[in-house]
Amino acid sequence: MVSAEVITAAVNRYLELVATGTADEIVELYADDATVEDPVGGEVHIGRPAIHAFYKNVEGAKRATELHQLRVAGHEAAFFFAITVDAGGHKVRIEPIDVMVFNSEGKITSMKAYWTFANATQI
Repeated sequence: MVSAEVITAAVNRYLELVATGTADEIVELYADDATVEDPVGGEVHIGRPAIHAFYKNVEGAKRATELHQLRVAGHEAAFFFAITVDAGGHKVRIEPIDVMVFNSEGKITSMKAYWTFANATQI
């Protein structure tokens, strides 16, 4: 089983890359057959090519992330954070709760982001 330290490091790296990285870098955190559902109830992106395309959508925007709380239990992590996205002068701050499942190599096998537009604020 993957350790809490490995999962904590992976979540912190994920938040760093979501703020400043490329889709190529972010997708390296995921297992080949991983899934991303962001937001929950939306489209489920299955496999690294689909996940890459999902993160490519925000690559050109200025982004910043801030971790509020992280909980690691077993091979899963739940964390509350904020992401601020500035796309062409339109700034929005979203505060999701993400839940990630990790495999024994420390790769993300599932990510679900719990948020709605009620959790987004125009800045």
